[in-house]
Amino acid sequence: MSRGPTVFELDDPAPDTPATAPQPPEDAPPTGAAMQATLAIGRKRMTWLGRMGWGAAVALLGMALSLAAWDFATALLARNPALGWVASGLLGLVTIACVGVALREWAGFRRLRRLDDLRHLADRARAEESRDLALRLMQRLSALYSGRSEMRWHRDRLAELAPDQPDAEGLLHLSETTLLVPLDQAARAEVEAAARQVALLTAMLPMALVDVIAALAVNLRMIRRIAEVYGGRAGALGSIRLLRGVVAHLLATGAVAVGEDMLGSVASGGVVSRVSRRFGEGLVNGALTARLGVAAMSICRPLPFVAAQKPRTGAIVSHAVSGLFDRDTA
Repeated sequence: MSRGPTVFELDDPAPDTPATAPQPPEDAPPTGAAMQATLAIGRKRMTWLGRMGWGAAVALLGMALSLAAWDFATALLARNPALGWVASGLLGLVTIACVGVALREWAGFRRLRRLDDLRHLADRARAEESRDLALRLMQRLSALYSGRSEMRWHRDRLAELAPDQPDAEGLLHLSETTLLVPLDQAARAEVEAAARQVALLTAMLPMALVDVIAALAVNLRMIRRIAEVYGGRAGALGSIRLLRGVVAHLLATGAVAVGEDMLGSVASGGVVSRVSRRFGEGLVNGALTARLGVAAMSICRPLPFVAAQKPRTGAIVSHAVSGLFDRDTA
């Protein structure tokens, strides 16, 4: 005799539907992973043994490529003279381009060294209270911007007011307020643009590795532009050197980490907790970019911030993302 279907009572409740499922736990506060990775890249310093090994490897690779290109051109010249001369001409163009890139990098390092020399001269003039050193610094600083038409009025104004300054401190303050304050405004605009761009890229890019690469590219370009504003236009290698110097400055001042206190000037009331995780990461990455930019201004500026006020990171972040969030949100 067959029996009907048997029903078993289960103690476990039926699975929740998406509508009735409990909310997932809140994520940890955003930490700015993309910018932290960028700072970690700039923080790494290779030992002398590693530099020697990589230098030898690059030299060996360059030699091998050069010999291979030369053998290719000479063999093609022996087989077909016309194509061989074309290959030789292209090889010559590549060589000229490589030499041009190397000269441009060398010139970039020289421009950065000139800014360092001006900063050291300012420290000497202030420490020794020497008006002659301050006057020499003023002349070299004015000559640095002699080729820029937008600085002509400021240079003329500095030359007009300099004789009225009786001491070194007066000359240094006059040079800073007359020549560097307009450049500070341009550099601050670059920092605000980079912070806004990093915040938006982090919010829109879904992949973590992609936003790290984007943040690194934006920050390298920002540092390069800041150096160019102050008269120290750098190449690719010079920008990497500046990035390391900026990160070292941040580590020395203990300004690497950014938390919710930094975001208070952007949106009060913990707005990061009310928006998406990606927007929270974007805000933190933008704040770290602003701190990196302020440190880059301190590194690239020919004179330290004494007479002029150093830009505040919170104000830069607030102005950079002022159009993204409503400050009056309840």
